[in-house]
Amino acid sequence: MAKAVLQALSVAVIGGGWAGCAAAMELACAGHAVTVHEAARTLGGRARKVERDGTVLDNGQHILLGAYAETLRLLKLAGQDPQALILDLPLQMRYPEGSGGMDFVAPRWPAPLHMAWALLHAKGLARADKVSLMRFSSAMRWMGWQLYHDCTVSELLERFDQTDRLIQLMWRPLCLAALNTPPERASAKVFVNVLRDSLGARRRRASDMLIPKTNLSALFPEAAARYVERHGGQLKLGAKVESVQVLPDGLWQLDGAEKYDRVVLATSSSQAASLLAGTGDSAVDDVVAQLQAFAFEAISTCYLRYDAAVRLDLPFYALVDAPEQAHWGQFVFDRGQLDARQAGLLAVVISASGQAAAQGHEALAQAVAAQLAQVLRMPQLAQPAWTQVITEKRATFACTPDLARPGNATGLPGLVLAGDYTAGDYPATIEAAVRSGVQAAALVCQINTTATKA
Repeated sequence: MAKAVLQALSVAVIGGGWAGCAAAMELACAGHAVTVHEAARTLGGRARKVERDGTVLDNGQHILLGAYAETLRLLKLAGQDPQALILDLPLQMRYPEGSGGMDFVAPRWPAPLHMAWALLHAKGLARADKVSLMRFSSAMRWMGWQLYHDCTVSELLERFDQTDRLIQLMWRPLCLAALNTPPERASAKVFVNVLRDSLGARRRRASDMLIPKTNLSALFPEAAARYVERHGGQLKLGAKVESVQVLPDGLWQLDGAEKYDRVVLATSSSQAASLLAGTGDSAVDDVVAQLQAFAFEAISTCYLRYDAAVRLDLPFYALVDAPEQAHWGQFVFDRGQLDARQAGLLAVVISASGQAAAQGHEALAQAVAAQLAQVLRMPQLAQPAWTQVITEKRATFACTPDLARPGNATGLPGLVLAGDYTAGDYPATIEAAVRSGVQAAALVCQINTTATKA
């Protein structure tokens, strides 16, 4: 009788973003000797903390969904308490009163009753809008939330006769927030996957909206690093890896120095392509071509500091973006309701922000402040004490129809990929990154499994 056993390996994880941290945790948990190499001085990659005048911000304001199962699992494994660190809100799309939006809030009832009640009681939607949404949801359920032929989100919505108002207030904001790609260019198949696991999930909690109360680095990457170190691993910050090469004995060498049994590439897609191409092995040519073919979308977050007494009625609002009116903001978050130490700090998110970012930081911040003052009917918001615009120019890949994404395997034994850009159901989200890291670690363990006699 044969039994699978696992031999402890030395594994280098290159990249300390969410995918790399997830892979490192899983490998450390399995008993491997893990060393994380991170080029920056801060963990988290494209979801990390930054500092401004003594205030700790994030490089981008994030909102998660209850369907983030792997993220929540690893948070708990790392010793974090999600209930203490994350504000859990029911599914909602709420615009400031009088701003031309709608008010849609799902009660904490079992699915799908919560959605039916929310739709019935939604304000700001005409009967035709509600019927349109009901028709779309029913059709998706009948289809098993699955599309066999991809198209753009706009084409999908047109096919199911979605009203212009519903597209403007519901589908477009959701598409931008989830895929960071405008509906006219976004993959309908991936969008439906997101809807399936949130609005269409059998568990009501999967549609909950989760907003971190602490900075993104502290939420998971730093806790993951502590977990890895407790399990005998190492963390190297400010350690950019320039090359990986396989040796005749099968070991992998980093920058002509350190040697490891296995390597997880958890860098950006462009850096992964460079490192793979640098191996000189033609087995990775197809993967390199896929990585180099990605186009990217930007995300901008505008932080505005006001007097500590400034407080919104809700933790966050959706905003009607109208670039022709210089209304760039799509969501505004009251950071003071997440962390009392940040009272008076607002964060405004602009997804797919290429056009907005082109205005320049000062002009964009002024436009956002004016937008908030108008739509929230709070004139004092037009004059913030200071502003900070953070634009991640390559925040995510452009999630377009039929986009070819590489798997975790690279074609080279012992060298695997991890990142939100690898093949999967989801767009470039934190959950996609975490899932990819978990899958990369599983692949390392799989190729290390040997059969021995019991």
